[in-house]
Amino acid sequence: MSTYHLDYLDQLEAESIYILREVAGQFERPALLFSGGKDSIVLAHLASKAFRPGKIPFTFVHVDTGHNFPEVLDFRDQLTNQLDVNLVVRKVEDTIKRKKLAEPKGKFPSRNWLQTFTLLDTIEEFEFDSCIGGARRDEEKARAKERIFSVRDEFGQWDPKLQRPELWNIFNGKIQKGENVRVFPISNWTELDVWNYIRREKIELPFIYFSHEREVVDFNGQWIANSPHASLEANDILTVKRIRYRTVGDMTCTAAVESAADTIDDVIEEILATRISERGETRIDDKVTEAAMEDRKKGGYF
Repeated sequence: MSTYHLDYLDQLEAESIYILREVAGQFERPALLFSGGKDSIVLAHLASKAFRPGKIPFTFVHVDTGHNFPEVLDFRDQLTNQLDVNLVVRKVEDTIKRKKLAEPKGKFPSRNWLQTFTLLDTIEEFEFDSCIGGARRDEEKARAKERIFSVRDEFGQWDPKLQRPELWNIFNGKIQKGENVRVFPISNWTELDVWNYIRREKIELPFIYFSHEREVVDFNGQWIANSPHASLEANDILTVKRIRYRTVGDMTCTAAVESAADTIDDVIEEILATRISERGETRIDDKVTEAAMEDRKKGGYF
């Protein structure tokens, strides 16, 4: 009698595909939050595996801060065209004007926290009842508190103390009118798992995840890209470094790491050697307060 053994990547893939199919089965208007970053690209790949040769049953949604890396936006458009999915883009800048919100100030002004307003407006506009995201539990301690099916109330708020049990992989998507569910199919993956899966599946990524030269400025010991969105001072010294990005957010809040890793194998070797999470090392907006991420999530953030 022959036996078929699933390795750990097969198991993670199978769980994620099961979750994506549960979303399609339980919800009427699901959306997949797609930034063009590696985690959302892996989600798109998993969705393709889950539903091909049929059409992926999710609207792809990108909340565009206006401070994104142009290379990532180009990749976003290329991939969504290739997958033949409906891409909805809503801009934080439009929300700022419509709601008369205060534009962030400072040397590297981040619109990240303002994304919440745009996301909640987009959910209301299209009446999405579930939003699939690429968050993982190893990224940040607030995200480690999330369930895979994480319910938001009618105001888009999250209460970490009021979450549903998820026993035996049974996911409860029952919600009241006005509520919605954030779903995290790769919640049980780590950064290393994501990269090993990218290597195995030969998934293409924006080149900024690999070593390249870029003009950067030192900000409290972190390398931030020079961009039209930065307000540099006379004593700031611009330098060209060989860097790469572990995570992709705004150009104004995402720090690069010095790196010569220009292949997937090299990146994996770097990750194996580090003891700092990708957000802990590279997202300066998460360091505003000890509970910065959790506070944003309670208000409706991704």
